[in-house]
Amino acid sequence: MKKYLPLAVASLLFGCAQPTERAQQYKDVEFNKTLNAVENVQSDSSRDFTEFHKQAEQVVMKSPSMAKVYQPLYEKLNEWVLESGDPSDLAKFDIQTAQLGGGDSKGNVLFTGYFSPVMELRHQANEQYKYPVYAKPDCSDNCPTRAEINAGALEGKGLELGYAANMIDPFLMEVQGSGFVHFEDDDSLEYFAYGGKNNKAYVSIGRVLIERGEVSREKMSMKAIKEWVLANDEAKVRELLEQNPSYVFFAPRADAPVTGSAGIPLLPMASVAGDRSIFPMGTPILAEVPLLKPDGTWSGVHQLRLLIVLDTGGAVKQNHLDLYHGMGPRAGTEAGHYKHFGRVWKLGLDGSATQAPWAMPPEKQK
Repeated sequence: MKKYLPLAVASLLFGCAQPTERAQQYKDVEFNKTLNAVENVQSDSSRDFTEFHKQAEQVVMKSPSMAKVYQPLYEKLNEWVLESGDPSDLAKFDIQTAQLGGGDSKGNVLFTGYFSPVMELRHQANEQYKYPVYAKPDCSDNCPTRAEINAGALEGKGLELGYAANMIDPFLMEVQGSGFVHFEDDDSLEYFAYGGKNNKAYVSIGRVLIERGEVSREKMSMKAIKEWVLANDEAKVRELLEQNPSYVFFAPRADAPVTGSAGIPLLPMASVAGDRSIFPMGTPILAEVPLLKPDGTWSGVHQLRLLIVLDTGGAVKQNHLDLYHGMGPRAGTEAGHYKHFGRVWKLGLDGSATQAPWAMPPEKQK
């Protein structure tokens, strides 16, 4: 959701030193494409592949079409994990690799984080819980903007799913795309799945706060946005939120697991949202995930993980991946800190439908 100066440009503006505070790495390799075929993956990072087989099982069980394409590759990856797990051995299992070039053409891919919040609602409005959360109206290109919805464009249409005590909690659930809801009036729990959007352009309120000088770029996070909201009155908060005309609607699902846009249950730190034009849903990737300290700064190390792309999003494009962290406040805090970099390899299986993972339509290559 955030925009960054290309690192090469930043180095010209601020000096020749290459920045590393957000876990950037520099391996003396220049990439000229989005996806670059590599014969051998070298990584000294610690490894954690424990969740991969569970996430792969969810894909195979829930989606016959994705299983047809990816199950052979998943099985080979599981063999590799059990027998070696050494990235330099991938080719011995007929696993092909394509490294992402990164926004700086040095292989540094941006990792952000998202989570499934738990939002407090009531079925009926009262003096405290008065901000409606809506299901999608019958509209396509002519849907109301956020400001029009806040002004009452959907009132009386029977689309209210519940009422929140503030404007920011529903907004943040929209950013995540789905989440759990606890109804305060009857102590019930529901899952609100993504129900569509109003097809208006997405504008990052974090970027707006930075541009207005309200929050510094270095300190911007989900936590910083919440702190700004708590420090300002309702009118000012509403004006900020309405800078983003995009609006996400929800669809209640009783006792449903958290699912991404691929319709597959998501496991924390095992699934990721990516650009569908580069990563078809179900694509496995090998990633050096930056590990952070509790205060959100980089710990100084990466961890090698197998992840599966099972979600997407309007802000997740090209060399940007959004890592799923789980459900609840702690996951939200951890996800909110992520705006760091790691190396990423798209994986394929020679002689299968996933072979040549570096192949992309020419117009998608930079």
